[in-house]
Amino acid sequence: MIAARGIWLKAGGRSLLADVSLEMRPGEVLVLAGPNGAGKSTLLKILAGEVTPGAGQVTLEGRPLPAWHPRDLARRRAVLGQHVGVAFPMLARDVVALGRLPWHGHPAETARDAEAIAAAQAEASVTHLAPRAHATLSGGERQRVHLARALAQLDGAGMPAALMLDEPTASLDAGHRAALLRLLRRLAGRGLAVLVVLHDLQEAAFVADRVALLEQGRLLACGPPDVALDPALLERVYGLPFRHLPGLGPIPLLAEGALTPG
Repeated sequence: MIAARGIWLKAGGRSLLADVSLEMRPGEVLVLAGPNGAGKSTLLKILAGEVTPGAGQVTLEGRPLPAWHPRDLARRRAVLGQHVGVAFPMLARDVVALGRLPWHGHPAETARDAEAIAAAQAEASVTHLAPRAHATLSGGERQRVHLARALAQLDGAGMPAALMLDEPTASLDAGHRAALLRLLRRLAGRGLAVLVVLHDLQEAAFVADRVALLEQGRLLACGPPDVALDPALLERVYGLPFRHLPGLGPIPLLAEGALTPG
């Protein structure tokens, strides 16, 4: 659906991304993993059309992203960034309603705004937050409200459509992290192409159909979690040994040792 070919990006005399080719596929969760500074967020922004690469091309359904009208692009892909906020005092329900802006001018979809907003709030488990002022919400609550905004944006898109999330679990407690990861699996099961940046490799192993492992702007591996998260490869990337535990995924041995008496 969304494909990147030969992506390069340089800044300050160094390569942020170097010859990266990657594809988002409908019905699949693709996780971008790797250490800090690997280029994960930069790659997500390029795939979303928010940053223009220095070389290479990104296409949506075979058509270069710059050829898409911004409104039409917004109807096909939604982005949830790391830092979510609003510039004006707003209620949570009004933030979710922002997701419907790309559909204004489309009478059939505009007529469904209230339905789409309610469905998105329910899916993100934020219906009870609707009357709250956005400024009074915790970081995790804001993250979930903006997830609902993204879901409202894609309501009516048909398929294929894409959802991109940059470290969406960072502000969430354990229960809401698990709920979000399960939601991403459900969305992919409905045919959505999901791209998510994650630091937690166990979360990546749980949610991903494929993991793209980045290091210093280069794509080292891309495949099923048991392939891309190979302990030997992770040791090379992170500089510490890992062990793969069935049902849990890759575990840093330092953390495992911390749980061992003696």
